[in-house]
Amino acid sequence: MTIGVLGAGQLGRMLALAGYPLGMDFLFLDQAEGTPAHQVAPSLIGGFTDQALLGELAGRCEVVTFDWENVPAAALDALESKVRIAPPRPALATAQDRLLEKELFAGLRIPTNLNHPVDSATDLAEAVRRIGLPGVLKTRRLGYDGKGQFVLRKPADIEAAWQALGTAPLLYEQMVPFDYEVSAIGVRGQDGRFAMYPLNRNLHRDGILRLTRAPWKAPRLEAAARRVLRRVMEHFDYVGVLAIEFFVRRGHLLANEMAPRVHNSGHWTIEGAVTSQFENHLRAVAGLPLGDTAARGHSAMINLISDMPDRTRLLAEPGLYMHDYGKQPRPGRKLGHLTIVESTARRADLRAAKLMRRVDPRRS
Repeated sequence: MTIGVLGAGQLGRMLALAGYPLGMDFLFLDQAEGTPAHQVAPSLIGGFTDQALLGELAGRCEVVTFDWENVPAAALDALESKVRIAPPRPALATAQDRLLEKELFAGLRIPTNLNHPVDSATDLAEAVRRIGLPGVLKTRRLGYDGKGQFVLRKPADIEAAWQALGTAPLLYEQMVPFDYEVSAIGVRGQDGRFAMYPLNRNLHRDGILRLTRAPWKAPRLEAAARRVLRRVMEHFDYVGVLAIEFFVRRGHLLANEMAPRVHNSGHWTIEGAVTSQFENHLRAVAGLPLGDTAARGHSAMINLISDMPDRTRLLAEPGLYMHDYGKQPRPGRKLGHLTIVESTARRADLRAAKLMRRVDPRRS
């Protein structure tokens, strides 16, 4: 079976590496050469809306998935009548627009933070009046890893925020004084079977995920997250992996955003779970039975941001797994990740803290 993938970043690379042992082939479509996935699999190079390339992708693949949620809707329009797409197009369209995402949560009675659409300076002033300060003004589309956001802490910030972001449709959200952040990653097969990985606890800095610890032992929160995942997946008749990020506030979950794809906070599953999120995504979209999502131990995953550390010293560490995405360094860019798997949460936490100091001593 050949899997088509729109987008050829590191997530696509890890999908291909997970699929080869299953006898799968891959064909990527991306706008640039030399991408992480292009280094390990055949790629078509050109625009996501290039009709000839989309036709070739559809003709050579049994199913098409994506490693990036901002794939243009026009690309899926062109593919939908020619080849099966998974996850489903409506889930992707919802995740591309923060307002639609919040409306989905509200419609499914999933708690989230207060929010208000903003299309003018007057709308922004009204949103601040209704929701209050502090708050975050976000672009409705194309924002990730902290991009397209402006924090408002005082009335004088309203004009500056509008000047910074006012050329795009926006959403103003209440800033939640959360206790910590978690993510839930689940997978649903073509037959409707559902499985969820253990809950992850995440540490973000400057809007970018730095550290994931799993499993995060919080049975009540995990049960609540499981209900939310199933509700969203059943709503879309979803096939594939879905991640939902939550704020935890006073022992309760507030849904922040969803990602209809494999997710950065699930990278620990490559070594730390019986079946990785990447393999399970492929199993689901290919119509194969889902694999076991149980943890093999206690894992910590550390993102490598901006520049790669000295691998000679790191690889001398027993039981450390390094993933280098083959990307050129630049500020704020995810270049790779490290994973450790230990027998206890305490051992994993101690090693993670030590590794964080080594790979980013300025920020740990």
